[in-house]
Order: sequence, then C-alpha cells, then structure tokens
Amino acid sequence: MTLPLMRPKRKNPVKRTRQMNVPPWARGRVAMGLTAAAAEGRFELQVCQDCGSVQYPPREACSHCVSPRLQWRAQSGQGQLLALTTLHHSNDLFFRERLPWRLGLVHLAAGPTVVAHLHGDVTAAPARVIVGARLDRAGRAVLIAFPPEETPNMADDPMLREMSCDPRFRKVLVTDGMTAVGQATVRALVKAGADIVWVGHAEPWKRHGSGLDDITSLPPVTLVPLDLTNERSVTELAGEIGGKVDIVINNAEVHRSFGIGARRGTDVARAEMEINYFGLLRLAQAFGPALKGRSADGSLSATAWVNLLSIYALANFPPHGTFSASKAAAHSLAQCLRAEMRPAGLRVINLFPGPIDDEWNQNLPPPKLTPDALAHAIVKALRDGVEDVYPGDVAQEWLARWRDDPRVLERELAVGG
Repeated sequence: MTLPLMRPKRKNPVKRTRQMNVPPWARGRVAMGLTAAAAEGRFELQVCQDCGSVQYPPREACSHCVSPRLQWRAQSGQGQLLALTTLHHSNDLFFRERLPWRLGLVHLAAGPTVVAHLHGDVTAAPARVIVGARLDRAGRAVLIAFPPEETPNMADDPMLREMSCDPRFRKVLVTDGMTAVGQATVRALVKAGADIVWVGHAEPWKRHGSGLDDITSLPPVTLVPLDLTNERSVTELAGEIGGKVDIVINNAEVHRSFGIGARRGTDVARAEMEINYFGLLRLAQAFGPALKGRSADGSLSATAWVNLLSIYALANFPPHGTFSASKAAAHSLAQCLRAEMRPAGLRVINLFPGPIDDEWNQNLPPPKLTPDALAHAIVKALRDGVEDVYPGDVAQEWLARWRDDPRVLERELAVGG
C-alpha cells in the first residue's frame, strides 16, 4: 500500500541537487495522437476502420489487414498484468535519479499487449489492472497500469507524482484574488493541501471586499501586491517570491462585452490586451526563468503554470469580440510558453471555460460555469497532469463543433448560433 505523503523536510544545501532533465522524448509523428489524447486526460488507441483491430504501438497501417484507415478511439484500459520487473539501474539520467522503477507487461482486453509503468499498489502478476495514458515530464504520453480499485493514498505514489502537478505541500501564486474565480481557486488550493498560497491584489490601497477578507483569513494565504499592467510590480514580486513558487495560476483578466462597431475607440480593447495578453507576457518573463531553474529542486520542485483562457479563444464570439481576440492572442502566447517550459519538465495547463457565472456574463442564458466548478477543474487538472481542459457544457459543445469544422462554427456564431 502506498504510504501517505509527508511534508518534506527543509532541503539540505550540502546534498547534491538533481539534474534538470526529462525522460526520453523522441516520438514519431503518428504517435502524437496518443499524446494529444493524454493531454486532455483520455486513453486512446488506433482502431482499424476495415477490420476493427486495435493497434499498439501506433502505426500508419493496420498490422492485420494493412489498411491505412486508422482512427483514434477511447479505450477502457482494462487488462491483465502478465509479468513485472523492477529496474535498479538505468543508463538514462532521468530514471537513474528515480530508481527503483517498476514496469510491467499488460495484455489489454482490447487486444494489444503493452509495456507500462506500474503504480506502486499493483500486486504481483497475474493481476487485473486498468491502463491509462499520462503525460510524463517531457510532455509525451506514457502508459501507466493502476490497480482496478481505488486504494488509500493512491495519488501519493512517487512514480505517479512524477507525472502530475499535485498542489499538495506546494507553494502557489494566484495572480488575482479580487474575482470570484480567484477566491474560489484559493479555497480549492487550500483544501487540496497547498503549503502557501500567495494571492495577487492589484490595488492594495483599496478596502478589501468580504470575499478577499474571507480567503485572507485562511492560514496558508498571504496577500501580495501584483499589478500585471505594471512591469515594475511584476518584477518586484518575482524578485521577492519567484525562487519559491512551485505553481503559477494566472487567472487575471479583463472581460468586456461588445464587438467592434458597438463601441468607439480602442481604450477597452487596449485594457483587455494589457491584462489578458501583455500581463501574461510580463508574468512569464519575470517568473518563467525562476520556475525553470527549480524544476529539479527535490520532491517538491516547481511543476506547473496554469493559464485561464476562454473557449472564445478558439473561435471569436462576436458579442464579446475584442475579449475573444485578446484570449486568442493569449492562447498563442501560451503555446510558445509551453514550448519553452517543456525542456525543463514544467507543465503548462490551459483552461478554456465557457461563460462563467459572473457580472460580465449576466445577460447570457444558462448553462454557465460557476467559479467553484472552475476552481475544481483547475485542481483536478493539476492532479491529473493534463495540458488542455474545457470545463463546462458550453465549452464541451463548442469544442466538438470546432473540431468538426471551425469554419462552420464561425458562420454559426456570426448569425447568433
């Protein structure tokens, strides 16, 4: 049984620090479908459209009938552990510093036999297991065999924590504590066991509202001045706590309705870009190097960067046109940030919620996503180690229509669909 995670002791400065490295990351292009599904928390394998056989490893033609008509389909992951081994030596730098490491041969009920990492609670072969796909520190999909039933302290398995960004005992920065989403996120992080939660406050001279007072009274929470429109404010805070932060959650945003013709001038659009795009840029420039430098800093190293985007970043929603454009720009910047963080093993998580139940969406009809539901999605994404999250019914429907045909979705939105 997995032992519960204990609060780590203070780091010994005399002891050797782990090297900043990631597991072997080279994959063929055809295998990226497995990674794309794992980035959203799904386990998918290729299925032949002609003979129905399930393929593994990924390939360009069916291993049974040589048909090129292969589609990625979700799998249950049920299987039988045939054999297992424990590595006590590895030539790879990443695994060498994390030995011992368990591997097993699993025959999937869907057909293929796979080699998978083994959760610590998986018993000796033969045994029933559930195989899932997770992203490793290099951002590539790997297969993990779990016990068929939930076990105590399951999330505390050392191997599993290497694949996730669990906020337990970690230090987190939430950039905006003035919003309902920010306050719900802080409460969720405290409940998840975060060690310290720094909460940004852009206007410290203002009197606190009841919501901000409530979260400030929580023991792990510390209020800090942070104005993403002010480069000096961002830089000073990075100099003060940048070397301690394990997770950055950028939830600061400016959201205004209307599109182009319903408003004169560019002041509102500039304000949206100043926070939604340039604010992210300032934050990444100030905090990014410190996070990358601490990505191998013991068992509680820097691990994740979370961006609150919008489903409107995929296709412009004309009634919120300039806001959609600013989120699309932030999405593009987040892709660059993910590429730069990946060599250090840091996970960049992008959330694409639908309309949130706040003052800027009060004229939109239900369904709308509550701040608590969005906060829960953030914590779950950190624990699961995924990269892209689409919380809420609207976001899921929008995503399905966008994947089906983005041009059709654009035209539907243009006529109010």
